[in-house]
Amino acid sequence: METRTQLLQHLDTIALQEGGVLHWTQTSSETSASLAVEISSYVLLASLSASPLSTTDLGYASRIVRWLVRQQNAYGGFSSTQDTVVALQALALYSTRVYSREGASTVTVHSPSGAQHLFEVNQNNKLLYQERALQDTEGKYSVEVKGSACASVQVALHYNIPTPTDSTTLSIQVKPEVDCNSNSLRPRVTLKLQSQYHGKELTTNMIIVDLKMLSGFVPDPESLGRVSFCHNIRLFMVLPV
Repeated sequence: METRTQLLQHLDTIALQEGGVLHWTQTSSETSASLAVEISSYVLLASLSASPLSTTDLGYASRIVRWLVRQQNAYGGFSSTQDTVVALQALALYSTRVYSREGASTVTVHSPSGAQHLFEVNQNNKLLYQERALQDTEGKYSVEVKGSACASVQVALHYNIPTPTDSTTLSIQVKPEVDCNSNSLRPRVTLKLQSQYHGKELTTNMIIVDLKMLSGFVPDPESLGRVSFCHNIRLFMVLPV
């Protein structure tokens, strides 16, 4: 049995299943929505890597897709830039795998007051974003789909809340120390950075700190070497200006 099949079978045994959809997290106690989206997107990419794909493969992938679509915000993105890039790549690949030149569907949204909103999805407008404003703020809506074309339906609820007292989740303090009186021929500026996370999650995903040098200054290789021993920093890079 090839390695790909073995790995996918193992991933299936540790998948979180609920309501017919699938997703993955780093650990059973992990609560980071961003990390779950990223991991699940990579699994979706792996599951779609076979050629050709069977109907069973596409059905399995659709269970991951349905969970990912539920995590999208009202603007089509996800929690962060990092998980959004991977998730959109996986969803785009899935759309190419289920693409068909034929078929059409009619999506009907029934409102509590009895009004109906019709969305026609056919070969001429299948890539067109369609939107309707729903007037009933309370009550139960239902969605009915007829046809053979694939369509994605999303409902976005917008509302106002009081301004949070503390909305900052990540804070960074920079303390510069300037030494112009040393025996060195060049002045030295030491930057001490202190970052703190105040979010609701227990852990964060990847954080990138971008430091731009002052005109005439360059990073000290010796100090960068000391930074690499810090267990909280996985990688540092010096990019040319």
